[in-house]
Amino acid sequence: MLFGRKKDTLPEIDTAGKQAVIRSSICTGEKSAGFRNPETGSFEEAMLIRSPADVERFRKHYGITGEIPTIY
Repeated sequence: MLFGRKKDTLPEIDTAGKQAVIRSSICTGEKSAGFRNPETGSFEEAMLIRSPADVERFRKHYGITGEIPTIY
């Protein structure tokens, strides 16, 4: 299949010592979920958020419970 849809898989990320966050663009409103290192402030993106179902998929895959903060 030349122009098939790519299978959606989430990357394996080492989450030890990192905080799950949703990063939202102030200009476009685009949201992405990933992990922020609290020591350096660096953000590692895991997936693009298009709907509430995507947030739930992110939670299930990485075993996240509780509130996920949004950063801008």
